[in-house]
Amino acid sequence: MENFYYELRLKINPEIEDLIADVFFENFDCDGIVMAEESYKDLEMIATTEGTLRIFLHNEYLNSFEDLKYDIENILDITREEFLSRGLSEADLGSWEFILEEKRIEDWSKKWKEQWTVTHVTDKIAVVPDWIDYVPNDDEITIKLEPGCAFGTGTHQTTQLCMKALEKYMKQGDRVADIGMGSGILSILAKKLGASYVYGCDTDETVIDVAKENAVKNSVKCEFELGSADKISDKFDFVVANILHFVLAEIMPDLKNIMKTGALMSLSGILDEKRDMVIDAYEKAGLELVEEIKQDQWTSFVVKRGD
Repeated sequence: MENFYYELRLKINPEIEDLIADVFFENFDCDGIVMAEESYKDLEMIATTEGTLRIFLHNEYLNSFEDLKYDIENILDITREEFLSRGLSEADLGSWEFILEEKRIEDWSKKWKEQWTVTHVTDKIAVVPDWIDYVPNDDEITIKLEPGCAFGTGTHQTTQLCMKALEKYMKQGDRVADIGMGSGILSILAKKLGASYVYGCDTDETVIDVAKENAVKNSVKCEFELGSADKISDKFDFVVANILHFVLAEIMPDLKNIMKTGALMSLSGILDEKRDMVIDAYEKAGLELVEEIKQDQWTSFVVKRGD
């Protein structure tokens, strides 16, 4: 077994980080991706690496450093052209400049864990890495996860915005749907907040087992499956959708369709400059704004189905 791995640092628009993560998981032997490393003090973010993906590539099957670099450049060129043809702009994509380095595996394990600590999302919600012994306050909800995967660990602002909406607006006994559930963190929180039933779906089959394992780790029962909002016939009291802005706009009628009359929905994954597209979509769907919640350069909407 070789004792080194490759670390790629890629500059992107953070809005498309999930799309780029999928590209690397599909085309390379990818061990993990860090979306953003953030530092907090008194619930305020004081530092972030947002806009730079750290991508960890296994060295097995790779012939050489230069071969890997060539393959990365080739895949990125093809992907960029594809995204541009779908209507995304150069600004939407970011520069895609990257640095590739070879690193020893013994450095990996230690540094990987050193960068993570307890994330206090609110005064009453904390996300705790598996290996940290943490004693919560009497009324504090903790969610145990193993940070490091590409599917969301609670440190990103878009996830935190949904968590804040759940804490504020979800009622005891609500039936909750988590569309694009990733790691399942929002589903787990909903269950811990008192939801009677939680359903999560995602179009990425690689996250299903991750979400199920996280639910077991947190001693909650959620239903997770491969799928999308347009395939759901059930109705829910509360819906969370932490997805890219243009996907939210495309699927807004499907999201409305799974809401009961009077149901609420948290829409997140929206950069401030893209908020108008989502506003236009939920207004066309006949949904009413309850609250806009902001964090750094990200925004989210809590909307209601009134009809």
